Amino acid sequence: QVQLVESGGRLVQAGGSLRLSCAASGRTFSSYAMGWFRQAPGKEREFVAGINWTGSNKNYADSVKCRFTISRDNAEKTVYLQMNSLKPEDTAVYYCAAFTSGNYSNWAYDYDYWGQGTQVSVSS
Repeated sequence: QVQLVESGGRLVQAGGSLRLSCAASGRTFSSYAMGWFRQAPGKEREFVAGINWTGSNKNYADSVKCRFTISRDNAEKTVYLQMNSLKPEDTAVYYCAAFTSGNYSNWAYDYDYWGQGTQVSVSS
């Protein structure tokens, strides 16, 4: 079992930056791929970024590429999402998720464990 707790979401002005954190419990965190997803009101949950178990492979949605960076610290059992140049359209609840495969997936249904989410709001 893995429990995930996100933090770091808040209201920020357009152009600003935030770093989200996702703290995991459980001994097997370091063998899991991790992903960040987001869901805006009235929209489906969408993939934001994924990272494999070692941190050597990463993938991003086109909408956040070159602005967001995913990273992980397996010793601290934490995955991060650094978000720069934020836009109002980035406003959403952000979720981290764990995939028991070592390789990340872009598909939410592949992920086995989910956090409760953290709200990111970007004002124009």
